[in-house]
Amino acid sequence: MTIDNRIQVVLIDDDPHLRQALSQTLDLAGLKILPLAEAKGLAGQLERDWPGVVVSDIRMPGMDGLELLTELHAQDPELPVLLITGHGDVPLAVQAMRAGAYDFLEKPFASDALLDSVHRALDLRRLVLDNRSLRLALSDRNELSARLVGQSAPMLRLREQIGALAATKADVLILGETGAGKEVVARALHDLSSRRNGPFVAINAGALAESVVESELFGHEPGAFTGAQKRRIGKFEFANGGTLFLDEIESMSLDVQVKLLRLLQERVVERLGGNQLIPLDIRIIAATKEDLRQSADQGRFRADLYYRLNVAPLRIPPLRERGEDALMLFQHFADEASARHGLPPHELQPGHRALLLRHTWPGNVRELQNAAERFALGLELALDNSAPDGGVGTMIEVVSGGLSEQVENFEKSLIAAELARSHSSVRSLAEALGIPRKTLHDKLRKHGLNFADSGAGNPTDDID
Repeated sequence: MTIDNRIQVVLIDDDPHLRQALSQTLDLAGLKILPLAEAKGLAGQLERDWPGVVVSDIRMPGMDGLELLTELHAQDPELPVLLITGHGDVPLAVQAMRAGAYDFLEKPFASDALLDSVHRALDLRRLVLDNRSLRLALSDRNELSARLVGQSAPMLRLREQIGALAATKADVLILGETGAGKEVVARALHDLSSRRNGPFVAINAGALAESVVESELFGHEPGAFTGAQKRRIGKFEFANGGTLFLDEIESMSLDVQVKLLRLLQERVVERLGGNQLIPLDIRIIAATKEDLRQSADQGRFRADLYYRLNVAPLRIPPLRERGEDALMLFQHFADEASARHGLPPHELQPGHRALLLRHTWPGNVRELQNAAERFALGLELALDNSAPDGGVGTMIEVVSGGLSEQVENFEKSLIAAELARSHSSVRSLAEALGIPRKTLHDKLRKHGLNFADSGAGNPTDDID
């Protein structure tokens, strides 16, 4: 028989009167408890990821509290165990803490002291299990989900689409914002295809000067233009038998687009200055951060090329649409960085997790990866919360420290972020934060913030 996961506190004390009094204290605080008279057999009833905490007396017949602590921690070293005793001498307290006890309370103790310790232990337990769940999800993945981390509905759908398209010969158009991972998707399509043993050639059209783009893509013969002294094999020809990934395709000139359309239709390439048509066995994966249909309507992109490319489109969701994937990705990149630098991994604290979920990630996965690298190096987690459209934002930081300190820091960060949105009144600011105006004034005063920081001047209304 295992203990129900809804139980938050297992209380063990052989004194029935004290057990009843402590049970009543915990019950009145809204906690679900299981009172027991002895410790023997408890470890066998707790699953490793049981989400509660144990409060146990030390001096008991049979198995005492220190023996119970040792047995529980052999099963889960991160399970919080609070020990209480009426014989609280210093050596016993030291022994208990060295054995890994979360806290040590000496009878008689105030009810508030017990509740405070239990609540802190439950917060820690939730954090440990959340991080454990993240790491389990990261380790239990197939080849595709190992590259494209996430369990959100958009990412599950994207992986399903990649799996279906990889086995085909179709060219693919990848749509996604800057930093969303377009090249990662392109490589996955190549590596999961029958072309996996052929070359994968990636080229960013936006990074090529107009004067060399045709030579880079199509190659040239000697004498094709001034300075062309020897034959050059272009990227398309170099990728023969494999896949060519062409990023920022929207930046290509209309003249180059004409040649690309011909290549896509006929699967041949002609070097600059040459007359020979070279057949190609190649898959083209193009990528763009723009709406090519709109660009075609505006005359900046050829409509026939757009329709030729848009047969098999893949949209990569921006990170702000992927919910808790940000936590999994952050932990993944932080663990990778820690291993790369030979450092112990850092655990995400509650303030970190809330900040990561609230952030809009204008730089998408690339921005998150950089933040995770800094976090792994032990630097402060600081994110620029500017809106992707260039709207007003603020720099939010969460630093290490105790839970209460982190909560205070995060509360201040949230209020500061909302202040930066230039609210015209105290009322609108309070409504945005979901708190009464009186509470808002108190918190502004506590954190040393000023309504004028919003840039809106003096507030137009005051406390009711």
